[in-house]
Amino acid sequence: MFVELIATFIAGIAAAGLVMLVNRTLGGRLPRWFAPVAAGATMIAATIYNEYGWYDRTREALPEGVVVAQTAESKALYRPWTYLVPFVERFVAVDTATLREHSGQPGLKLAEVYFFGRWSAVNKLPVLADCAGLRRAALADAITFEDDGSVDGVAWVNVSADDPVLSTICGEA
Repeated sequence: MFVELIATFIAGIAAAGLVMLVNRTLGGRLPRWFAPVAAGATMIAATIYNEYGWYDRTREALPEGVVVAQTAESKALYRPWTYLVPFVERFVAVDTATLREHSGQPGLKLAEVYFFGRWSAVNKLPVLADCAGLRRAALADAITFEDDGSVDGVAWVNVSADDPVLSTICGEA
């Protein structure tokens, strides 16, 4: 966040410097207010670029096997351009490379789910999915796994068949 702030300031200073250089080349024909307006417009443009580019940059940097399951777009009154084109502010990704399944419980799959946010740290949560029963559960310390693959102490959440996290976990072999 701090690096983006510094980059935005540098972009504004560079734009103002470029306008002053052009003004000097033209013999001072540009109005005096043109440099600060160019700096401000450039800083707004840099901010918008960073907001809209964050999701693509983050998604492309994900390791192989980590699949985006769901995105959440953002609109805000203080960012009026987001009403025309909302940007992705956070998303959920499933690590399909580490999916685990017990031979005694073929309908249950265990996966690592990651929660990414534009201005927050990445959070990781192990999720147990019951593909046949259309339910999933976040795993906590009180949960125990038996030798036959059954799980005790799970707080299941019933979801629809089109739940993005469940379909991402269960869609992988």
